[in-house]
Amino acid sequence: MGDISSRTHLDWLESEAIYILREVAAECERPVLLFSGGKDSVVLLRLAEKAFRPAGFPFPLMHIDTGHNFDEVIAFRDKRVGELGETLIVRHVEDSIARGTVVLRRETDSRNAAQATTLLEAIEEFGFDACIGGARRDEEKARAKERVFSFRNEFGQWDPKAQRPELWNLFNTKVHPGENMRVFPISNWTELDVWQYIAREQLSLPSIYYAHERLVVQRNGLLVPVTPITPPRPTEIPERMTVRFRTVGDISCTCPVASTAADPQAIIAETAITTITERGATRMDDQTSEASMERRKKQGYF
Repeated sequence: MGDISSRTHLDWLESEAIYILREVAAECERPVLLFSGGKDSVVLLRLAEKAFRPAGFPFPLMHIDTGHNFDEVIAFRDKRVGELGETLIVRHVEDSIARGTVVLRRETDSRNAAQATTLLEAIEEFGFDACIGGARRDEEKARAKERVFSFRNEFGQWDPKAQRPELWNLFNTKVHPGENMRVFPISNWTELDVWQYIAREQLSLPSIYYAHERLVVQRNGLLVPVTPITPPRPTEIPERMTVRFRTVGDISCTCPVASTAADPQAIIAETAITTITERGATRMDDQTSEASMERRKKQGYF
């Protein structure tokens, strides 16, 4: 195994995540890994490769598609799954809208929170008892409250005051029919850790994570991309800027940041000195109130 003192912090984080993934495979009857094509789920796929190759993954991949995703991310998602030869399940918020289980006021409304309903419908459809996701504690205050194995009741809801202890990395995975776990193998990673791992493993990502030119408008301290879903308001003047995305989600709520970082090393340098979390700097839906994410998570959000 080599000299334990020579192991880096990334080695320790990787080992912990692989242990968690193997624990899910051993203890849960029907797990699924949530893969959106974003950087954190790309890291999860590499960790799953290290945990289970040369065999196939002991779980399928699943994406809850809002229908308002960036084209570059969806194209990358399909390309990466094809390279791995794994099974991808896609469930669409559009279908939940058609069924009437999701109701939006306007077509351009954010569908980010609506993913919770479609996810819960997919969990019921396939009988999943564990959903593996790429959330991290450093992203946002509500996510900092999550356990690695985060229990959800039969309604898919999360109660931050009723979580199971996780002493000495001992995880209680027992659930009754209808209940499930959300499992976060990279919960203890930071944004900087993720980018250092991407650099070390030479992982490919959607192009929008790197510097590119894009039309944006400045709104409430954010750079809002100009798209058919997020058009400029009458008083706003679009400008072309060099930007990159720190996090990628629904177009209606995800904003880029001004940056010229065109490779992982440049992004690592930027990330090392930033004082604003990636969601705080780029997500419109997290700025509605201090508790907006916690409310969504209680309702079944990722």
